[in-house]
Amino acid sequence: MANALIEEGYEVFLSDHDKPFGAVRTVAPELIVYVENAGEFALSREAVTAVHAQKVIVDRTKLDRKLRQAIAHAHDAEDPNI
Repeated sequence: MANALIEEGYEVFLSDHDKPFGAVRTVAPELIVYVENAGEFALSREAVTAVHAQKVIVDRTKLDRKLRQAIAHAHDAEDPNI
């Protein structure tokens, strides 16, 4: 999937069934992804498993520990009643 077309603004997901945890900020040799409530992280293209419908799906097992922790808390500030 490393050669799939990815554009700035695409949302990033752990699966098609999850909420997005962030969005692509920069497309370069590696992706710079803004994770909600945590800031920007570099993401290797080798972690990308699929790209479709302006979605980037990544493999959780190929993400570093800090990024996985940030993803786990990406939605903490959201109001669960909305």
